[in-house]
Amino acid sequence: MMLFRLLFRNAFRNRLRSGLTILGVAVAILAFGLLRTLIGAWYAGVEASSATRLVTRNAISLIFPLPFSYKEKIRQVSGVQTVSWGNWFGGIYIDEKNFFANFAVDPETYLGLYPEYTLSPEEKAAFFRDRKGFVAGRKLAEKYRWRPGDTVTLKGTIFPGNWDFVLRGIYRGRDESVDETQFIFQWDYLNETLKKAAPGRADQVGFYMVGVNRPEVAGEVAAAIDRMFRNSMAETLTETEKAFQLGFIAMTGAIVVAIQIVSFVVIIIILAVVANTMAMTTRERFGEYAVLKTLGFRARHLAALILGESLVITLSGCALGIALTYPAAALIKTKLGTYFPIFNISANTLYLDLAAALLVGVVAALIPLQRAMGIRIAEGLRRIA
Repeated sequence: MMLFRLLFRNAFRNRLRSGLTILGVAVAILAFGLLRTLIGAWYAGVEASSATRLVTRNAISLIFPLPFSYKEKIRQVSGVQTVSWGNWFGGIYIDEKNFFANFAVDPETYLGLYPEYTLSPEEKAAFFRDRKGFVAGRKLAEKYRWRPGDTVTLKGTIFPGNWDFVLRGIYRGRDESVDETQFIFQWDYLNETLKKAAPGRADQVGFYMVGVNRPEVAGEVAAAIDRMFRNSMAETLTETEKAFQLGFIAMTGAIVVAIQIVSFVVIIIILAVVANTMAMTTRERFGEYAVLKTLGFRARHLAALILGESLVITLSGCALGIALTYPAAALIKTKLGTYFPIFNISANTLYLDLAAALLVGVVAALIPLQRAMGIRIAEGLRRIA
């Protein structure tokens, strides 16, 4: 008990120095936690992917369409349960800075494939009836203060013109991993308009969403679909939803790597700060350690004092940093929710924060610990004199 009392008294003897070091550790843990959460948000779509959903697109690139006639052929493949289709619309709401995902889809089959998007039966029925109807995620509707019945106009980029839609429902995610920032409207509305304005672009889809009976047949179904359209005018590439999402992330791989590097650089910097603090503290207390040795304290006791003091400081900073991470993440989610629809602090992030704090505490104490354990009593007492 006496050792613990000494440990805590030493840790906060110089309150200004200890306070600033704890604050520095807290800021580092806050930055580290947010950066790791950002990486998690980058992979959120991958983690939320279903093993029973496949994506079929043009083998050349996603920007090239597929014939609408492929729908019936895909449906006949053994193992296929549901086929839906859609197009990335790329519409702009008022200003280009108001970015959010907007898709033209077949509403009944699409929502059937995504049970995690929860709508009331009344909202579904209203959406299915209205060709100009759309549903929006809860976060998107809250951001722009949309209410059911509101008319929303998007300016088309891929499909030029001003497109009017009527909000018929606001979906909520079944859990926190569901993106609640999407804008989904009826593909028939897009297709019928194109038949009048640009007939050459009608009856074409950007992708097919394919639901399979069991996850274990996904590979066979994907191969069968691509084999069916081999050597056609529009060959296909079918992959699992997870692989499809990973393909997008691969395009920004350099950014993810840079964020990971920065997150570890932050830890290295704070390690230097804590190590400097512990070195100063140990140098100031050489005389005290010599006195403790004359009173019967052994090297292991001094090691426990120095290591414990380092851990008290870093773990205090870690606790403060974790406490600050939650309001900071909530602020980011509010301000940048459209770009990072899923920005949740995971348990793994907290474990990494704790591991980083422990690592910094131990490593920062190693050199001061070695110096204190090797001090001679006579040398230490001479410093007091």
